[in-house]
Amino acid sequence: MSVRDLLAFPVVLAPMEDVTDAAFRRICRELGAELCVTEFVAAEQVIANSQLARRRAHLAPDDRPTAIQIYGHDPALLLAAARIAAAARPAFVDLNCGCWIPKIFARGAGAGWLRDPAAMIAMAAQIVAAVAPLGIPVTVKTRIGLGPEAEMPIVDLARRLEDVGIAGLTLHCRTAQMGHRGDADWSWARRAREVVTIPVIVNGDIRTAEDVVRALAETGCAGAMIGRAAIAHPWVFREARARLAGTSCAPPTADERRAVYAALVEASIGARGERAGLHSAKRYAGVVGPELRARVVRATTLSEMLAAL
Repeated sequence: MSVRDLLAFPVVLAPMEDVTDAAFRRICRELGAELCVTEFVAAEQVIANSQLARRRAHLAPDDRPTAIQIYGHDPALLLAAARIAAAARPAFVDLNCGCWIPKIFARGAGAGWLRDPAAMIAMAAQIVAAVAPLGIPVTVKTRIGLGPEAEMPIVDLARRLEDVGIAGLTLHCRTAQMGHRGDADWSWARRAREVVTIPVIVNGDIRTAEDVVRALAETGCAGAMIGRAAIAHPWVFREARARLAGTSCAPPTADERRAVYAALVEASIGARGERAGLHSAKRYAGVVGPELRARVVRATTLSEMLAAL
């Protein structure tokens, strides 16, 4: 199956560290996010079969289609990790070439690959040669450039990535230097899309169903990817589905909000134990709305959280 085939509903849940775990993917999929991407996992962790890698990259039978995203700075380690990830039969293996976090960037991983586009292309070519014959597409998620460039390199990079067999490109339309600051410039996704035949997914500042419609219309991209906005409002996928179909849907009720948060807490506790699970689930506390958020965040036990709900 190609990446384009996976975009029947062209709104994708972005990979987010400590956010897009199996429980959150399940909630988002129930609300309309057909295609999801795992948290990124380091190549070294995948190769070592660490507990963290097993938690992040395990795909249950009902957790599909989901892509596994890997990152690293060493092409040989990325190649080995990609082979292991492909054995899990994900929707595709996604190479993170866009993470701007300093500790990742500084060691040449994530957006660090943008410092040497030729090395990025060579790394991608090696992984495609090893993984594509297994029937698993290989994709890249990156940014429009490092930041100081007079002209962003993404248009040329898109061509070269397609030339070596990359099956799809997700483009966060900020530079690495910008991080999450400033406005995403979707025009770069349009320019990249115009020079390739592979699907391009636009990412950055897509927060609402209306943003989805506008981003797809302005760029002509095959899909739009939603990240941070989904953490507090996973119903954005349901709303985008309705908006793209030319209809509308009711906002989530208070009961829905409480039920979604309770499900996320229950899954987090099941994976991590009560104390760590409650703490981890607080990142989703925005789903209950501002009135309840402070109360559930203060809860230190499951009974206190349930009482707050």
